[in-house]
Amino acid sequence: MTSGGSVRPLAVVTGASSGIGLELAKQCVDGGFDLVVASDDGKIEAAAGFFRERGANVVALDADLSTLEGVDRLIAAVGDRQVDALLANAGIGLAEGFLDQDFNAARKVVDTNVVGTLRLVHQIGNRMRARGSGRVLITGSIGGFVPGSYHAIYNATKAFLNSFSFALREELTDAGVTVTCLMPGATETEIFDRAGLQGTKAQTIKKDDPVTVAAIGFKAMMNGDGDVVSGWKNKIIAAVANVTPSPVLAAIHGKGAKPGSAD
Repeated sequence: MTSGGSVRPLAVVTGASSGIGLELAKQCVDGGFDLVVASDDGKIEAAAGFFRERGANVVALDADLSTLEGVDRLIAAVGDRQVDALLANAGIGLAEGFLDQDFNAARKVVDTNVVGTLRLVHQIGNRMRARGSGRVLITGSIGGFVPGSYHAIYNATKAFLNSFSFALREELTDAGVTVTCLMPGATETEIFDRAGLQGTKAQTIKKDDPVTVAAIGFKAMMNGDGDVVSGWKNKIIAAVANVTPSPVLAAIHGKGAKPGSAD
């Protein structure tokens, strides 16, 4: 509620304790939204305090969104309130070659990036469709255009999300619900450290500012755009990837993501 008693729209933002998710949540608050926010790193309450200082009513949840139980806890935290915007941003990566990875860790990338996202979009999206209004923003990646040698699971999940976003948008054409896919490039977030990419060229390259990426994504969502690649450099990478053979892309990616490649 605002001080005047009017109801503010509600946004649900996942992965909202740092990086792009934190900045997306800030954009929502500055755009007049109240928040339900979630992450799994123990930092969400601190972020929620910042959002409250900016004038939002906030429900914060520390939940593992790689599990259906965690996603359902988030949905329960929303309760019966109308969700006007869903920003499905939670995501993790994992370095090294696939056969060298712990399988449970690899599966958690899929469960977080894909399964948890699908569960959340399915639940909230059905409410939006029944009401005839709503906005969905899914954080994909330009990495989804590139076979990600030594980061194979992450890039594959982003390819899934990129494709899924376009398909869902088409399915909801006449439903009053918009679906936007935000496709950033390498961005200055904790995902590189959490993924174990230290010691790779990918860790040392200049990265985009999450504040700028989030502002671009939020604007695209509010405009109802189908997709947006943040930054001119990333637009060029995406365009080149679309006309470059996959083996060549995989070899190029491997040179930057292979452990020890920064040496």
